[in-house]
Amino acid sequence: MTMQSAQTASAVKVSRLVKHYGDMVALDYFDLDVKTGEIFGLLGPNGSGKTTAINCILALLVYDSGTIRVFGEPMTPTSYELKRRIGIVPQNVAVFNELTVVENIDYFCSLYVPKKAERAPLVEEALEFAGLQDFRKFRPGKLSGGLLRRLNIACGVAHKPDLIFFDEPTVAVDPQSRNAILEGIQRLNRNGATVIYTSHYMEEVEQICDRILIMDHGRHLALGTADELKAMIDTGERITIATLDLTDDALAATRALPCVIEATYDGRELDVRCRRGDRNLTDVLDTVKRFGANVGHLTSRPPTLNDVFLELTGKALRD
Repeated sequence: MTMQSAQTASAVKVSRLVKHYGDMVALDYFDLDVKTGEIFGLLGPNGSGKTTAINCILALLVYDSGTIRVFGEPMTPTSYELKRRIGIVPQNVAVFNELTVVENIDYFCSLYVPKKAERAPLVEEALEFAGLQDFRKFRPGKLSGGLLRRLNIACGVAHKPDLIFFDEPTVAVDPQSRNAILEGIQRLNRNGATVIYTSHYMEEVEQICDRILIMDHGRHLALGTADELKAMIDTGERITIATLDLTDDALAATRALPCVIEATYDGRELDVRCRRGDRNLTDVLDTVKRFGANVGHLTSRPPTLNDVFLELTGKALRD
């Protein structure tokens, strides 16, 4: 395989996947194409079908129709050679409380690498990778939330998988551990692993993912880099103005501006969603001041992935 074809080959290719739970459609002709070597973000509100899609890809669920190929081969429940190339870091920490840190990593690695002599250096490398060398004899109950998450990751990646699924790996961890986890994921990727990443934290997704797919109701809604996704929506700028005396007339005049998509006021802050334009801030500020409002702190920012998500799905990611 040439370098160019290796870069563009699919690590995971899902075509027209359909999955029902009784009368409910969980996946509705869902498509996914993750290229080898990328960090791919998979986003969707709760109930959008993310977990169902991942479980189908891993051959943990039977689906109604469609095709799934991993590294170019069909994925089935008995595709053991393919499964050895996959690592999973689940959202809920899945370790044994009776085993020490090093024993946990060794156990999970043994599911893929039966020979202890081959496994030993992999376990040590995973310990070092997760920054857990000083905690090797600790049981999980003695670890902080951040260290426990890092152990969860070490157990999922010790066998050096080519494809790794990370499902919400930074939930409820401190900022230092979060940064360590994100840097670790990027390091795994630089060392050759393809990563599929789900998170509720949009800033993380924007920081580490090469491409992002937004899904809802079991369907593919939008795909692209963070910048490409932001260019797909109407919102070009978000303006917030602190003011305690905005009148109804001032709010109505703001909403009537050609650049304004939506304006809301909660008695303390005016929040204005604008289309792309060079004079948005000036136009909004002039309008507010014309009606005599006193203006405090104001901000203007380009759209975020949260804005993209809200506009495409009608929901906040946490809904």
